[in-house]
Amino acid sequence: MLLKDLLFKYTTDASRFLVIDNMMIHYRDEGEGEVLLLLHGAFSSLHTFNDWNKQLKKHYRVIRLDLMGFGLTGPNDANDYSMENHIRVLKTFLNILKIEKCHIVGNSLGGWLAWEFTYRYPQKVDRLVLRDSAGFLEEENVPLPFKLAMTPVFGRIIKYVVRPQIMEQFIRQVYFDQSKVTEQLITRYYELFTREGNPDAFLKLVNQPVSDNTAALNHITNKTLILWGREDMWIPVHNAYRFHSMLINSTLKIYPQVGHIPMEEIPEESLLDVMNFLENV
Repeated sequence: MLLKDLLFKYTTDASRFLVIDNMMIHYRDEGEGEVLLLLHGAFSSLHTFNDWNKQLKKHYRVIRLDLMGFGLTGPNDANDYSMENHIRVLKTFLNILKIEKCHIVGNSLGGWLAWEFTYRYPQKVDRLVLRDSAGFLEEENVPLPFKLAMTPVFGRIIKYVVRPQIMEQFIRQVYFDQSKVTEQLITRYYELFTREGNPDAFLKLVNQPVSDNTAALNHITNKTLILWGREDMWIPVHNAYRFHSMLINSTLKIYPQVGHIPMEEIPEESLLDVMNFLENV
């Protein structure tokens, strides 16, 4: 699908664009009050928080963005998808919007970015919510799309291999309740992932050198809520307990019969837990 068609289909009156490093970063800014920043995971976009946002924007100023290489934001010219660059771009984004402090909720890759950002800039973060967060490097637990992206052959043909049927298989891995995987959901994930430049950006992200910085978790003192789907096939639930043991000011909740993206699979229950955490003095 052409970019102009994607823009027509996947933007709303709340959509905004902000230029950083020659990237047109797509974000939405809705509601009033304390700022709540929502960060999505790999393969995803800001639309993963659609259900949550209906209620959150009544209580908070909700800001969500398509991370570089995903959604409508697309790739960056430097082909730098390192965590350091993600942190730098996020800090620039918040500075441009003149946001001095916010709550951050991050899922998967967005969770990794959230806690790494909090470690470096604790004064800019009030409370932190990690939902099935990445960050611990486990070679034996690499999700299938990432394994494929690490192989040279797949890298050369990714544009031709990722079709709606393949995307459906990836999505079914992150949902426990298979009835939630609809044609509309598959289409959204597929069309935004295959936005021009995004497949190549994903390859570069996956094959970017990474380092395990989880020792920094011990130094994060911000109040943190850890939420996890017990049946997560992409980031196994034992990682939830690892985060909980290292974050000194954390609370943990595990959802039975839920996969990798609780905000889409059980939006009502998971949102209630987040709002109770943010409002509990």
